[in-house]
Amino acid sequence: MAAYGSLFLLLAFLTSLKPSIQIVQQPVPNYVGYSCTNGKTYLKNSTYSSNLRTLLSTLSSSNTFSTGFYSLVLGQNPDLVFALYLCRGDASSEVCRDCVVYAINELLNQCLDGKEAFILCEDCMLRYADRNILLDPPTTRNEILMVNQQDVTANISDRFNKVLFSLMNEAAEEASETESPRKFAIKKTYITSSQTVYVMVQCTPGLTRDSCLSCLQRIIGILPRNTIGGIIFVPTCTLRYYPDPSFGDTPLTPLVPAPPLPVRQAILPPPQPSISDLRLNVPKGKKSTIIIIASVVVLLAISVLLFIACYCFRAKRAKKTYETAAADDDGDDITTAGSLQFDFKVVEAATDNFSESNKLGQGGFGQVYEGTLPNGLQVAVKRLSKKSGQGEKEFKNEVVVVAKLQHKNLVKLLGFCLEREEKILVYEFVHNKSLDYFLFDSRMQSQLNWTRRYKIIGGIARGILYLHQDSRLTIIHRDLKAGNILLDADMNPKVADFGMARIFEMDQTEANTRRVVGTYGYMSPEYAMYGHFSMKSDVYSFGVLVLEIISGRKNSSLRQMDGSVCNLVTYTWRLWSSGSPLELVDTSFRDNYQRNEISRCIHIALLCVQEDTQDRPNMSAIVQMLTTSLIALAMPKPPGFFFGNRHEQAGPSVHKYAPCSIDDASITSVAPR
Repeated sequence: MAAYGSLFLLLAFLTSLKPSIQIVQQPVPNYVGYSCTNGKTYLKNSTYSSNLRTLLSTLSSSNTFSTGFYSLVLGQNPDLVFALYLCRGDASSEVCRDCVVYAINELLNQCLDGKEAFILCEDCMLRYADRNILLDPPTTRNEILMVNQQDVTANISDRFNKVLFSLMNEAAEEASETESPRKFAIKKTYITSSQTVYVMVQCTPGLTRDSCLSCLQRIIGILPRNTIGGIIFVPTCTLRYYPDPSFGDTPLTPLVPAPPLPVRQAILPPPQPSISDLRLNVPKGKKSTIIIIASVVVLLAISVLLFIACYCFRAKRAKKTYETAAADDDGDDITTAGSLQFDFKVVEAATDNFSESNKLGQGGFGQVYEGTLPNGLQVAVKRLSKKSGQGEKEFKNEVVVVAKLQHKNLVKLLGFCLEREEKILVYEFVHNKSLDYFLFDSRMQSQLNWTRRYKIIGGIARGILYLHQDSRLTIIHRDLKAGNILLDADMNPKVADFGMARIFEMDQTEANTRRVVGTYGYMSPEYAMYGHFSMKSDVYSFGVLVLEIISGRKNSSLRQMDGSVCNLVTYTWRLWSSGSPLELVDTSFRDNYQRNEISRCIHIALLCVQEDTQDRPNMSAIVQMLTTSLIALAMPKPPGFFFGNRHEQAGPSVHKYAPCSIDDASITSVAPR
């Protein structure tokens, strides 16, 4: 039986050699780039070298090309070799096979003694290393970036970039959600009536949904703008876009390497496609040599079959364990922080050495600067105060947590920089500044009509709801105010500075804090006086913010004629109690607003600023109240921080009070953070 088994293996191996010889003579696949990692090397005649070549030979002669993905492991440490290939999701088995065989030969030719390497061709990717690379965390290092030399015409540049990046994000969402092992998606859209753009994205099998999406979103941020085509590859995900559906039928020769990025490893210059002596083909007319080589390899194969079977079993078990662990992971794993870290010199150069001309503003947590990364991407850089007591590990962990929060009404955290005492956060750049810039400026107020303001209120509510309930962990903002609401090019709101209490380590225990953060006027009574915070603290701040959006006035911009304090909450309650809430409305609206709609928003805001937290609705209920007018609203009680006399506080039936007037001088008091 053993003889028959050996004969069968010999015949199978000889059969497998034939396609290998024929494949070499097929057209050379389109080559993109490669990287030989520095550091660990092996000797030419070492066990590692033998294991590597045996493993790559097995990959090239396997019958798994129809699946488009295959991985194998061979040997034991320090000679363990793990290799895999991944073909494009739309590649046929024949194209996949041709590409993999070419990639194996070319990588062996270019990376002569490195224990880790990868190569990218138009139709496939090949990697090997001295460890199980399926267990590696997602990364955006060692990228290969190629762009077309032809720029988008100026007249459609803005639309092209907007449509393209929207399409890329849609494709990333689809690829991360798919159950297919290739995690692959193609999207198409029209830029003009005659011009289309195609986007293709793909992740390495084994990545979780969040890891795949995170990898793709990161490389979308790296990609330069205003070019009609390009490809960006990192070891865990790939993105391509072209103006036609061929994705590579067009030769890659017009594509040139983009300018090197200082924070990333330089890629070696692309080699010219060639047939090397290390290819798996055998010269014609030397059949005896074939038989001798085949016999030797068969003997080696028999000796390692048991090892391969054993390691395949262990690899599958390890992969299963990894996927289970990833599913349970709450996102705080510091190993994912590497792909988010920026080099300090790059951030410093992007902000022109944190120049005053680039300064956008200053808050309690630090100063904010506008910056431009080497790839042309505009960013907002928050240079945190150096008073934080956090260590490096804790800071990185909190950044990883916040960076994983993704919602259209939240400002996206792109990464961080940590060097000596410097703690810096890098955000997406939002073009229209903050809400207070428009809301409290008499010249800018007219740009925010009621329709826009109502849309802003709804967007803020959905963003806070995501933080409170829909994200994988609960985040309480603790400083929700007009200055922390940014507006994009379409005046859509994006909540900023969420998670800052976590990142800045606010000395908190459960639901109490000995260090109150926030802005007086927006803080709930229980938070300002006792340090108790909860989701209902954000609800109170949201209510104050809604009143400011409706009135165009700051909460602290009013005073009583007798000189005592009168805030916007008190003023609104008095108008409500007297049956004239619409007197609160910003005069810049004139009569261009829906009375029922604006009255309902005032009603909801008063429910949000109730003194007792139990009387305040949660954000889920608030979103429903804003979107469905059929939901009945409870009658509000006197609000928290209501500055009235004893009779007034008893209820709305007594209306004697000193009238409030507008005070142009702001008396906002900012709490230390």
